[in-house]
Amino acid sequence: MPSLYPYGDGGCLVSAPAELAGLFCRGAVQQRKRTLVAASAVAAAAAECVRAAKKQRQQLPSLDALPDECLFEILRRVPGGRGRGASACVSRRWLALLGSIRASELGQAAAAAAAADTPSLPDLNEEFVMEEEDKEESPADRCAVDRVLVGKEATDVRLAAMAIVAGSRGGLEKLAVRGSHPTRGVTDQGLSAVARGSINLSSLTLWDVPLITDAGLAEIAAGCPSLERLDISRCPLITDKGLAAVAQGCPNLVSLTIEACSGVANEGLRAIGRSCVKLQAVNIKNCPLVGDQGISSLVCSATASLAKIRLQGLNITDASLAVIGYYGKAVTDLTLTRLATVGEMGFWVMANAAGLQNLRCMSVTSCPGVTDLALDSIAKFCLSLKQLYLRKCGHVSDAGLKAFTESAKVFENLQLEECNRVTLVGILAFLLNCSQKFRALSLVKCMGIKDICSAPAQLPLCRSLRFLTIKDCPGFTDASLAVVGMICPQLEQVDLSGLGEVTDNGLLPLIQSSEAGLIKVDLSGCKNITDVAVSSLVKGHGKSLKKVSLEGCSKITDASLFTMSESCTELAELDLSNCMVSDYGVAILASARHLKLHVLSLSGCSKVTQKSVPFLGNLGQSLEGLNLQFCNMIGNHNIASLEKKLWWCDILA
Repeated sequence: MPSLYPYGDGGCLVSAPAELAGLFCRGAVQQRKRTLVAASAVAAAAAECVRAAKKQRQQLPSLDALPDECLFEILRRVPGGRGRGASACVSRRWLALLGSIRASELGQAAAAAAAADTPSLPDLNEEFVMEEEDKEESPADRCAVDRVLVGKEATDVRLAAMAIVAGSRGGLEKLAVRGSHPTRGVTDQGLSAVARGSINLSSLTLWDVPLITDAGLAEIAAGCPSLERLDISRCPLITDKGLAAVAQGCPNLVSLTIEACSGVANEGLRAIGRSCVKLQAVNIKNCPLVGDQGISSLVCSATASLAKIRLQGLNITDASLAVIGYYGKAVTDLTLTRLATVGEMGFWVMANAAGLQNLRCMSVTSCPGVTDLALDSIAKFCLSLKQLYLRKCGHVSDAGLKAFTESAKVFENLQLEECNRVTLVGILAFLLNCSQKFRALSLVKCMGIKDICSAPAQLPLCRSLRFLTIKDCPGFTDASLAVVGMICPQLEQVDLSGLGEVTDNGLLPLIQSSEAGLIKVDLSGCKNITDVAVSSLVKGHGKSLKKVSLEGCSKITDASLFTMSESCTELAELDLSNCMVSDYGVAILASARHLKLHVLSLSGCSKVTQKSVPFLGNLGQSLEGLNLQFCNMIGNHNIASLEKKLWWCDILA
C-alpha cells in the first residue's frame, strides 16, 4: 500500500509513491496555484471585516454628533478643573465650547445638581476621584493664577486652555500676553475665553497683540468687573470704543497704561475719567490721536485720586499742563517726555496754578519748555518736591539751578543728564544753598561739567550729601574731583564710572576726606586708577565697603586683591572685569575666610587660567553669581566641573 504524506493542500492527504515521481512534481505546481488563490481570498475577507468595523463604529452613538447646544450643557456639568482640562484636550470644538462657558454658568450647573439630590449608584472610583480633586484644590494651586504668554506661545488655544484649567480656582487673577504667534496669534476669541472663566481677573497686560480689537476688550469688561490694572501696548485695532467698554464694566480700575495705540483718541480717555473714579495712575505714550481734550478730561474727572501721571510723545499743548497744575491735587509723581509743543508758558502756568502741592517726584525729558524761569516757578509753588530728574533739557543753566535751590526747602535728589548748559560753577552754587535734607546728586553726560580755572571765593560744605554720581563727563578731571571730596565729607556711595581722565591724584583726596565710610564705589572705565588708590580705598573703608566695581581699570593687579583679602569684611560684590588680575589674585581671594563674596566678575581677565578653578571652587556657599565670560584660558571642561561643584551658583561663561 503506498505511503501517505501530509501536505498543505486544504487539509487533503496526497499519495506520493516513489514510482510516481513525475506526477508528484506536477501536483506541486498545482498546489502553489491553489495557495495564491487562498491568500487572495483571505486578504479580501480581512478588508471586508475592516469595512464592517468602520460601518459599525459609524452607527454607534457619539457625542460629536450632538449639536453645540447639547454638548455645551454636558460640558458645563463636568465636575472639577481637572475633568474640564481633560475634556478640553479632546478636540478644538470641545476646547472652544469649554472656553465659552462662564464661571457663573458652572456655578449654576453645580447648584442645580445639588438641588436635584438624585440618588446615584456607588462609584468604585469615588475615593480616587476625591483624592484627585482635593489635590487639585490645594492652597498652593489656588494661588497659581498668574500667567504669562510670550512670543510664539501666545495663541488662542493656549490662552483658552489656561482659562479653563484656572477656572476651577476662581480663574486667572493676572494675565500678561507679550507678543503673539505670527500665524495663529491671540485674537478676540482667546480673550473671550479668559473673560468668561476669570471673573476675578485684576491685571491684564497686552503687548504687541495686533489682532485684538474692541470686541475682545469689551468681553473683558463684561466678564471681569474686578479689573484694576490695564496695560495695552502696540494694539492698533483697539479704539475709543474698547476703552469706553472698559470704563463702563470696570469701575475699580486704578492703573491705565496705553502705549503706541494709534486708534485711541480723546473720547476713550474721557470715558475712563468719568467712570473710573478710583483711578490712581495714568501712563499715555506715543498715541498720535490723544490731545488736550482727552488729557484734560481725564485729569479733571480723577482729580481726587490720580497720583501718578506719565505723558510721552503726545500732541498736547500748554493747556494740558495748566489743567494738571490746577486739578492735580493728589498727584505725587509726574513724568513728561518729548512734549515738543509744550512751551515755557505751559510749565510756568502748571507751577503757578498752585495745585501740585503734593508733588514729590518730577521727571522731564526732551521738553524744550523747561527753562530757568519754569524751574524757578516749580521750586516756588511745588513745595513738597523732593526729587527732580532733567534729561536733555538744553535750556536749563546755572542760573536756573541757583534759583531752584533757593526756593526748594525739602529737596533731596537732583539728577541731570545731557543738560549741557549746566557747569561746575552752577553745581557748587547749588550745593552752597541746598537744603539740609539734600542727599543725592547725579550728573550724567553733562558736557558743561568740567574743570574751572579758579575756584569760587566761598566753597560750600554739603554734609547731607550721601550719594554722588558723576558719570561720562569727559571734562571732569582730578582738580574737580578733589574739590568735590573737600565739600562732601559724608559720602556713602560714589559712582565715577566713565571718567577716563581721573587718576589717583584726584581720587585719593576724596577717599581721605570721607568721614562716614564708603559703602559702594563704582570706578568702571577709570583706566588711569592704579593699585595705590584702590589699596587706600580698601584700607580706609574696608569695614564698610559692600560693593566695588573696577571694570575696565586695566592697571589694577593682584596687589589690590591682596589688600582686599586683608581689610574687607563686608564686601559682597566685586567686579574685576578686564583687569590685570591673575590666578594668584584669585587664590588670595579664596583664602580669605572672612570674605563672603556673593557676586564675583572676572570677565575678560586674560591672566585667569585653569589654575584658578580649584580656588574658585572654594569661594564658599555664599557665592551666588560668578562671571567667567571671555576667560578663554580656563576651558569648557573646567567650566563644566566648576558648575558641578558650585551647583547653587549662577555661572556665566
